[in-house]
Amino acid sequence: MPRARKKRCIYLDTNARYFKPRGVPLEQLDIIRLTFEELEAIRLKDLLGLEQTEASEKMGVSQPTFHRILKEARNKVSDALVNSKAIEIFGGDYEMGNDQLRCLGCGNSWETEVTCHRDQIKCPKCNSSNIINLNSCIHDCVRKKE
Repeated sequence: MPRARKKRCIYLDTNARYFKPRGVPLEQLDIIRLTFEELEAIRLKDLLGLEQTEASEKMGVSQPTFHRILKEARNKVSDALVNSKAIEIFGGDYEMGNDQLRCLGCGNSWETEVTCHRDQIKCPKCNSSNIINLNSCIHDCVRKKE
């Protein structure tokens, strides 16, 4: 009997559920299903530029498992782009990780559940709204270097 599959930890909650070629109704397109953990693997490796070992640790999986997830995700995205298919972001076996936040005013660090209302978060120590999300600050640093 195989062991239970371990849930992958993701830090991205997107409202977008479909991406498709412009000007073609969704009903006329083949749809590729991209899971949330596949999207997270692409985000960590390709967008944030993390090494696979670091990205696999963030997702709570082994490096070979992360590599398989990433490879499958890239194959699906490539197929959709090259063959004009829609991408549906749906499902998977995941749980939401906690955001790691830091106050730029007092330096306080804490974790909180991932939320889409990040602009409403205040530091529990000094009540400042000058907050950065350490899960996404790598992306900001990479963008500033370009």
